[in-house]
Amino acid sequence: MAGIYIYSDKIDTAAELVGFAKRVGKSAIILAVSEEAAVKASESGADKVVLLEGGDCRIENYGKAIAKFLQEEDAELFAAASTVRGREIAANVAGYLGCAMVSDIRSAEFRDGRLETVRMIYGGAVLQNETITGLCVITVQPALFEPAEAAQAEIVRLSVEVAPRIRLISTAPVVKEGVDLKKADRIVSVGMGFNREEDLGLARDLAGAMGAEVGCSRSIAEERRWMPESRYVGITGVQVKPLVYLAVGISGQAQHVYGIKDSRIIVAVNNSESAPIFRAADYGIVADLYDVLPLLTETLKNL
Repeated sequence: MAGIYIYSDKIDTAAELVGFAKRVGKSAIILAVSEEAAVKASESGADKVVLLEGGDCRIENYGKAIAKFLQEEDAELFAAASTVRGREIAANVAGYLGCAMVSDIRSAEFRDGRLETVRMIYGGAVLQNETITGLCVITVQPALFEPAEAAQAEIVRLSVEVAPRIRLISTAPVVKEGVDLKKADRIVSVGMGFNREEDLGLARDLAGAMGAEVGCSRSIAEERRWMPESRYVGITGVQVKPLVYLAVGISGQAQHVYGIKDSRIIVAVNNSESAPIFRAADYGIVADLYDVLPLLTETLKNL
């Protein structure tokens, strides 16, 4: 059946994508690869849930099967949540289909049989308009669309053949410390201005005195691997809006600034007065973080 086919490993985002489909007058069909995911998805307001049974619970191995299914169903759009798994399967499906793909859209509308999207490029500095005709693939950030009202959907089982591109060797639980950064009222975020991993203790001490959570720039999480990626703030990381955001040793590139733009107050500490972070900050301190952080921590402790 024609319509919008959806994949999300986050049930909240799946409901939001269903809401988008309903708003533009399209059928919403959710794809799942496990019984548990199918049952959860069936309560999100979709018209139908298709459980792809290929003897594998890893969505990454279903790219070719999904592409074939979309063609057979005369699908209009494949929409995936912009998560690690969502982006992976979206690119894979688009490759098998040989169709257009638009990543991390900010808006989407169907007009005259064409899909019109807006996405951010250059770290959020520029908005780019894309108009696509025919079947295409998009990835969507969470909280972009209003979720559909909860309603029970039929679960249809479909046997498919998977391509074992990925093997599961072992699993380990993800240990999360502290609260979700999105819910934090105060955040101390660290960047490449720190010389050694152990020096992050200065930021943690300050966060303790402030009653804050500790975040970081992309480079700290992905390049130096000093902190988990769940702590990385930016356009492709966590987007936050605390009462106070303290950026320490962060240069302030556009992709990071986009992730903090909704903060009530932004304070920056950087030893370069030309650092871009100061253009986004409400208050700025041009100084060595190794001098400033101990003083701030001591002052707050004595209040």
